[in-house]
Amino acid sequence: MAETHVLFVEDDDVIREATQLALERDGFRVTAMPDGLSGLDAFRAHRPDIALLDVMLPGMDGVSLCRRIRDESTVPVIMLSARADSIDVVLGLEAGADDYVTKPFDGSVLMARIRAVLRRFGHAGGPAGAEREDAAADGGGLLVFGDLEVDTEGMEVRRGGAPVALTPTEMRLLLEFSSAPGTVLSRDKLLERVWDYGWGGDTRVVDVHVQRLRAKIGQDRIETVRGFGYKLRG
Repeated sequence: MAETHVLFVEDDDVIREATQLALERDGFRVTAMPDGLSGLDAFRAHRPDIALLDVMLPGMDGVSLCRRIRDESTVPVIMLSARADSIDVVLGLEAGADDYVTKPFDGSVLMARIRAVLRRFGHAGGPAGAEREDAAADGGGLLVFGDLEVDTEGMEVRRGGAPVALTPTEMRLLLEFSSAPGTVLSRDKLLERVWDYGWGGDTRVVDVHVQRLRAKIGQDRIETVRGFGYKLRG
């Protein structure tokens, strides 16, 4: 199996070099860059399997870099932020990031997040194939909710007959909702099922992805049940 290629963009020399060594020891191939502009060039040149982006970067900040990457690709993106309560975390998620890790981080935590994201995207023996089989076993084919059509076998979504482009994380989130329309799913449950969190996670990740999904499939399609979570309107 080919090595998973990681693009790591971090301006702090010590953090960049230490993290690159840790990733390589864990079997990843790493391209490490010190600023946003060189990071974008490296992304276009190498097309990595996953991108780790520091929020605060010279030349082009991590949020802008994430947005540029998302304009061109659905490759998974993890943001690295110095503060868990920073508005930059939300901005990064809104720009298209799939997850974030707070600095300073433990190497095992970063590796766990990377592997969880890669599993969602079908890398490293992830569940992508099983996800399709589960969907087929549950009825498969086409699920229809008003003008929204979800093809659980072809992993395609249409709204009003027009294709809707979703990232793999957004697709998995929609599959969770469409598998149980009308059922309230808590944020913690969605973190467990979609993000593979076996531990407590930041529910803002769920909230921002729901916002992104609503923007694509219709603002009123996913209902907020205050104090409990979200549900898909059948």
